Amino acid sequence: MKYATSRPFADPEAAARKLLEIANATEAVQDGRIHIEKINGPFLFKEGGTPAEYGAALEYAIAKG
Repeated sequence: MKYATSRPFADPEAAARKLLEIANATEAVQDGRIHIEKINGPFLFKEGGTPAEYGAALEYAIAKG
């Protein structure tokens, strides 16, 4: 029998915090802008988030300003 493990970014608030942590550690390119691939790459591949968790976190972060 397989048991499901809890996803660390299932909560959009926790995932948004991780996105902001990654964004704050990233060097701005021009006029304070950060390329989106410098955020979504580490979130999806290094941290192990899913595209659905990434989308929910991005929507949550935008809604909260």
